[in-house]
Amino acid sequence: MVVKTTVSIFAGLLAVITLNAQVIVLNGIYQGSDVYVQNPFSGQGVSFCVYEVEVNGKVTSDEVNSSAFAIDMKVMGLQVGDPVEINIKHKEDCEPRVLNPEALKSRSTFEVLKISANDKGQVSWTTTNEAGDLPFFIEQFRWNKWVVAGEVQGIGTKGEHDYTFQVVPHSGTNTVRVRQTDYTNKARASESATFKGPENVITFEPKKPKDVIEFSAATQFEIFDKYGNLVRKGFDKRVNVLDLEKGEYYLNYDNSFGETFSKK
Repeated sequence: MVVKTTVSIFAGLLAVITLNAQVIVLNGIYQGSDVYVQNPFSGQGVSFCVYEVEVNGKVTSDEVNSSAFAIDMKVMGLQVGDPVEINIKHKEDCEPRVLNPEALKSRSTFEVLKISANDKGQVSWTTTNEAGDLPFFIEQFRWNKWVVAGEVQGIGTKGEHDYTFQVVPHSGTNTVRVRQTDYTNKARASESATFKGPENVITFEPKKPKDVIEFSAATQFEIFDKYGNLVRKGFDKRVNVLDLEKGEYYLNYDNSFGETFSKK
């Protein structure tokens, strides 16, 4: 009986150990690039470590009898955005090294064909050229910065895809966009769209609270202490501030930025 054990090597790679051989398994998304493997000699020194490579269950024709080789993804008939599983089979007394595992990581390549939002706060956008199921973060511009309102999982393939998300409008003009960040940590954002929110401006009281701040309607808010540390955030009509130390605080809410109150 063959016994298998799964051991984590690093993000995106797993080693499946059997009694007779090992298999390095890479799972990811095809991005149009080949995968490169450093291939040492086996422990006996008479042959190379890797003896076979499979891509999505099909044995490749890659020349593995060399100290380094490329897994040619193009000949496998893959399209950018297709899911990929690579099995690199090698002898158990040696270990090959995958030189560019990031080649199968999702990338942010989307293009937004159109984006709009109605006066109720429903944001709609259409994309093309996605290359991996990365989430879209929906952002509102308020308080002099972009604030994340929520996220929608991307489909991740090249065709056109339609998405919608409901944001909570603030008073006045609202500005929204969508953003993705991939493994490079570089954010990519769409053009923005604007719509008119409620005309009634939200207010708060009291200016010198002891235990509670109350807004005239439920709203998103942030509270910072005098050193700029965020001490409260959320969405509500009433905010308990009883445990805050006495002193001055800065308050962002609705479409108002940098309001102040003094905790008694």
